[in-house]
Amino acid sequence: MFVSKKGLAAVLLFWCAIFIPVYVLAEQMEYSADRGQLLYSLHCVSCHDTEVHWREKKLATSWPVLLEQVNRWQKNLSLEWSSSDIDDVAGYLNATYYHFPISTGKVLGENDTALSGADGN
Repeated sequence: MFVSKKGLAAVLLFWCAIFIPVYVLAEQMEYSADRGQLLYSLHCVSCHDTEVHWREKKLATSWPVLLEQVNRWQKNLSLEWSSSDIDDVAGYLNATYYHFPISTGKVLGENDTALSGADGN
């Protein structure tokens, strides 16, 4: 049986459409929303009410920037959170307020910024 290039392309596209969202969903589930909510309510909510996430000039504009902002503020407060704590809080905020596509399950390194690599560097 001979399969045309168009037929093969259609089959590949179909399987990619099935499996890629499953991979992305698994990646999105690499945080604990309950732990993120707990950390946020203990350390952040005294200064950040819900309006900070809905304001017009919000600083978090993407998943990497949200991670960067959570990391920045935990450093400013000397909380010494682990990367999973940062992921948990960012994941909680993303699920609750922002709904950004999650591009990675890893927090940015200390010398990285959300703009690293944006210009090819």
